[in-house]
Amino acid sequence: MIRVLLVDDQPLLRSGFRALLDLEDDIEVVAEAGDGEEGLALTKEHLPDIVLIDIRMPVIDGIEATRRIAADPALAGVHVVILTNYGFDEYVFDALRAGAAGFLVKDIVPEDFLHAVRVAARGDALLAPSITRKLINRYVTQPLHTGAGTGLEELTNREREAVALVAQGLSNDQIADAMVISPTTAKTHINRAMTKLHARDRAQLVVLAYESGLVAPHRPG
Repeated sequence: MIRVLLVDDQPLLRSGFRALLDLEDDIEVVAEAGDGEEGLALTKEHLPDIVLIDIRMPVIDGIEATRRIAADPALAGVHVVILTNYGFDEYVFDALRAGAAGFLVKDIVPEDFLHAVRVAARGDALLAPSITRKLINRYVTQPLHTGAGTGLEELTNREREAVALVAQGLSNDQIADAMVISPTTAKTHINRAMTKLHARDRAQLVVLAYESGLVAPHRPG
């Protein structure tokens, strides 16, 4: 059972998401909150698998709530997925850097929404390749600071290669093909890299790959 906490200051929107999730046999909504502070408290109380949280809210916004969840060792198993009306903007980058596993635009179709919840709960490819590519395109025009110490020297050459391919938007199967290894080995390389870099998930690997300079965005010429 996937346990979900909904955090949004719009009751009607929460009700819509809850109605959709409650129809699924493998998903349970454990609680709802109307602001980030209440959401943080309920996260600690219920320890959900997924926190779906609005990026802009009263008291504590979604980014700060995400940062506090990511910093709490007791909440290490909680995956935060940001809800936004605004698409791929600077708030999304702030959320990913704060520790979010990914994000969803609120006008997403129901099938994609349910799929994203299940993907996030698995802790697997939390950023779909299409989303990763959009993030990469944003780095072309607004790169983050590079050269930050990230611990990349701890990675083996194969782990660095795998991380670079994650940052290019490839799925595990595509990474396996590119490295001429099995998908299981590719996932092992990625998981070991996440452990060494203290990355909560795949989204954090993308951020680290660009901030460290391991991957440079290709600028259109």
